[in-house]
Formats: sequence, structure tokens, C-alpha cells
Amino acid sequence: MPPVITPLYAAALTALFITLSLRVIALRRSGRVLLGDAGNPALLARIRAQGNCAEYVPLGIVLLLLAELAGTAPALLLHLSGLLLLAGRLCHAWALSGPGRLGARTIGMLMTFTALALSAALALPWAAIF
Repeated sequence: MPPVITPLYAAALTALFITLSLRVIALRRSGRVLLGDAGNPALLARIRAQGNCAEYVPLGIVLLLLAELAGTAPALLLHLSGLLLLAGRLCHAWALSGPGRLGARTIGMLMTFTALALSAALALPWAAIF
């Protein structure tokens, strides 16, 4: 059976990544910054929000897909993992968009790590097939 859950979260996370990328581009253009952050803390925060998304999301999607392909994980747990990854990345990006949001950043990372760990655990039966 083809995956039906992973594509939902892959699409939503891709939309988030595109949004974060467009925010970086907009600030680069307005500040005429070709490379780096030019010492602009707001640009640096946007770059890191985008970079963090690019660093964690691919692994999360792959693990979620492997868990779904294993065919042994309940759909509810797959959705929980996908939602945790999406919520974690949204929370983290929001935290980096303004000062005084360290708690939200921490919560975002905890949700992201929980999603990765859950998907990895759910994907283990896939390894047993081979």
C-alpha cells in the first residue's frame, strides 16, 4: 500500500520551508545583503530558522516514511509523529522570529526530537524485514 500519511506532513513541512526561505529572501533584499547576515540579528535569526528546518525536516520525513512503509505502526502514532515534527518546527521558527521566546524554542526542539525518536522507533520493524 502506498504511503498516505507521510505525504501530508511532507507537503506541510515543505510549505513551512518555503515560507521560511521567502522570509530570508525578503530581508536580504530589503537590506541588500548578498551573502551572510551583514551583522543583522533579525536576518541571522531568519537564516537559522530556515537552516534548522532544512537540517531536521528531511530526517523526520524519511523516518516517518520508513515507519509508514513498515506497515506495523498504528496510523494514530504516525500522525502524532508527523504533527509533533510540524508543530516543533513551527514553534522553533516562531521562537526565532522575536526576542524573549527561548521557552518556545526549547519546546520546539523537544517536540522535534520526540518526533524523530518516535518515528525511528516505529521504523524499526522495517529493518527486521531485511
